Amino acid sequence: MKKTALVIMAAGIGSRFGKGIKQLAKVGPSGEIIMDYSIHDALEAGFNKIVFIIRKDIEEEFREVIGNRIEKVAEVEYVFQDLQDLPEGFTCPKERTKPWGTGQAILAAREVLKEPFIVINADDYYGKEAYVKIHDYLVEEHEDTGKLDICMAGFILENTLSDNGSVTRGICSLDENKNLVGIAETYNIKKTEEGPAVETEDGGLCMLDPKNLVSMNMWGLTPAFLRTLEEGFVEFLKECGPEDLKKEYLLPTIVDKLIKENKADVAVLKTHDNWFGVTYQEDKEKVMEAFADLVEQGVYKKDLYA
Repeated sequence: MKKTALVIMAAGIGSRFGKGIKQLAKVGPSGEIIMDYSIHDALEAGFNKIVFIIRKDIEEEFREVIGNRIEKVAEVEYVFQDLQDLPEGFTCPKERTKPWGTGQAILAAREVLKEPFIVINADDYYGKEAYVKIHDYLVEEHEDTGKLDICMAGFILENTLSDNGSVTRGICSLDENKNLVGIAETYNIKKTEEGPAVETEDGGLCMLDPKNLVSMNMWGLTPAFLRTLEEGFVEFLKECGPEDLKKEYLLPTIVDKLIKENKADVAVLKTHDNWFGVTYQEDKEKVMEAFADLVEQGVYKKDLYA
């Protein structure tokens, strides 16, 4: 069986675990957190290695909360995102406290990723279908076009909204081959009775197509992408002035640039599952109800790893 890895970006988790940390809220009937379901679905789809990207200062607690449990069911690697982990010749400004972004987070795993891999956020529930589609894409043979071969899960906009406030989504434009042409980061998308809408400057509403495909930061990538990521990070840092203390090296921006430079083809794999996430504290109850329903329907066992 071809080796493939699940890479979970969890470095944004707060340093004190507990009630206030949304990524670690217990949402399953046996105390599972969202990450448990993501890992379960990925293993079921055929991924056979888990890479946690965390910060060194939360390693011990992270292992206690989830890592030790997962080590019993899969091969696990821990890598650490660090502000000081920069290419030769660059140093981190003393005043900078914000992480360098998802691009640098993935680079933290460059030494342990020798196989195709899927990248996800720690606090998003993506459903089962997307893992199967991305896994199958990663293990298939693809024609060598001289470009990077990337895929992403395309979620249906109306399946990714919150009842408790507005959300930001990357709305995708596709060509006739279902390849990505561009992503438009769209802010303040609200759920209304008529469908998803964005509030305009004059207080009106601009309606969006509920069937639009959006990116939820779920990417299928290869080790070749890591080399491109390293080169791009050097360029990014060269362009960063001393005043750019919050500028981030972000995956959607990186992929968008590669498409525009004709250096990558990005297949958008449509998924019909509902996305869940705890964007707002009030979302937690709804997410718990959703998992209880999935257990009742037999999608998951009551005790996930029993």
